[in-house]
Amino acid sequence: MVGYFGDPAATLVIDETSFLKKGEKSVGVARQYSGTAGKVENCQVGVFLAYAAPNGGRAFLDRALYLPEEEWALDGERLREAGVPEEQMGFAKKGELARRMLERAFDAGVPASWVTGEEVYGQSTKLRRWLEERGKSYVLGVARSHPLWVALEGGGVPAQRRAEEIVAEAPAETWDKVRVGEGSKGPRLYEWARGRLPYESAPGWAQWLLVRRSVEDHEDLAYYRAYGPEGTPLAELARVAGVRWSIEEGFERAKGEVGLDQYEVRSWEAWHRHVTLCLLAHAFLEVTRAEANAAAEKGGQQYGRS
Repeated sequence: MVGYFGDPAATLVIDETSFLKKGEKSVGVARQYSGTAGKVENCQVGVFLAYAAPNGGRAFLDRALYLPEEEWALDGERLREAGVPEEQMGFAKKGELARRMLERAFDAGVPASWVTGEEVYGQSTKLRRWLEERGKSYVLGVARSHPLWVALEGGGVPAQRRAEEIVAEAPAETWDKVRVGEGSKGPRLYEWARGRLPYESAPGWAQWLLVRRSVEDHEDLAYYRAYGPEGTPLAELARVAGVRWSIEEGFERAKGEVGLDQYEVRSWEAWHRHVTLCLLAHAFLEVTRAEANAAAEKGGQQYGRS
């Protein structure tokens, strides 16, 4: 299954998930936004890095526990009580945790051409610049209010505008329909548009503002910062943006099939042991599932030829 999980056209996906908890002793627990609950709850938040290949290969590669600044990162006594190693103490934003995991993946030679993630990572200027310096292509979500420098018509000094303001002026012919995978309710079909940004890039590379729009509701928009080779087609950027959904499916399977969120531990070491074991179990099931599907497909093809 090396080919299944070793495709150089694969995408590395960054995302987070929360673990609802009671009490205040579990390492990293605090009242913070929980995507699982859709509101502020008492929970732990883990940042994860996943691998997604075009042929369907899916696996988690790394994990990091987020330590809220006021409740944990600045409380040395609490950190020591939870067994947090000295080198892990101090506050790190989620974008920094993502950078560390990506660095480990790149240094290990993980074959991948793209990085994608949601707004909290796309809004990190440090993360985007670090990826650019390493020559890594990305499609990262940003907020509709995200400020961008744009070139004015007729030349002159570029002006800074909000992403939503720029998109509101896009002509109708700018949009193209692109399918970005299969969803639970059928093909994920959206309208996409992009505009090149006047930012300095390496020779042969470019930066864009990428936008996704619902076919049924033109007010339903999602915004992305993109960076890659100049000749990258719009459909490829849209495909990479769509890959982000794969990690959500991974969270759902890991929680439902291997108990990623089913634990009662308090210490740093115990949390990492449980999560790591679950991610290994999830990877085993993904490989087993892929092998079974491949065997079934091969058997069906042989039957069809007989």
